[in-house]
Amino acid sequence: MLNRVLTALVLAPLALAVIWLMPTAGVAVLFGIVVMLGGAEWARLIGLVSTRSQLFFLIGLLLVLAFGWIFYRSALSNVPIVALAAAGWLLILYWLRRYSQLGGTPPPPPLVGALIGYLVLGLAWFSLVVLHGLEDGAYLVTLLLLVVWGADTGAYVAGRSLGRHKLAPVISPGKTREGAVGGLLLALLAGGLLHLALNPGEPSLPVLLPLLAVTVLFSIVGDLFESMIKRQHGAKDSGTLLPGHGGVLDRIDSLTAAAPIFVMGLLWWRMTP
Repeated sequence: MLNRVLTALVLAPLALAVIWLMPTAGVAVLFGIVVMLGGAEWARLIGLVSTRSQLFFLIGLLLVLAFGWIFYRSALSNVPIVALAAAGWLLILYWLRRYSQLGGTPPPPPLVGALIGYLVLGLAWFSLVVLHGLEDGAYLVTLLLLVVWGADTGAYVAGRSLGRHKLAPVISPGKTREGAVGGLLLALLAGGLLHLALNPGEPSLPVLLPLLAVTVLFSIVGDLFESMIKRQHGAKDSGTLLPGHGGVLDRIDSLTAAAPIFVMGLLWWRMTP
């Protein structure tokens, strides 16, 4: 637990400094590094055992990010890509449901797993870049991270102290419904307080809080998805890079789902008269 807290105290301020002080290009590089580290763990997790196959996967992921940056900088609308990312998580939600109903399913072949990794990691990165590029982008990225961190912390505390009813026992026996509710409440409290403290104006709290609630629910989906992949491959953690936290994927799994949902909600709200 102490290692977990110390790691967060070191990494969180560094990330926030980049988010607030750097242009979107710098933030894209930071998030790109994190995604590449997560990609290295994903490659090992899905069964790419040789160094050569892992290197090919990472080169492919880097090309996905490069293409995403070119698309972001073009005159084309970012909405279809973010919408695709959000819709993808609805499919993953269905996959999780089927996995639970059947009591488990075999893992996809490594090639399919690699394609899924490109979509999950690449589209999450693209969504975060789009978010930072919006008006008040630094605030919005900070809000998203705070909400995801709050949900994770609230779920951990509430689950350990009050957890009685399993949330998804086939996928992740340690997660409870009480933990999910605790995470949701702490995330909404943290997000609401940050919004009031920084007073960005729009969107108003009555609009923002429902969006944050949906974002938190999908952050749980992202967490469960990685848990399912690890269970399919018999892994406990995605890696050991972050003391007390496991691997990079273990820290960004919730964000991979939360980011597209949050960004799509914001874009839809801004397009609505």
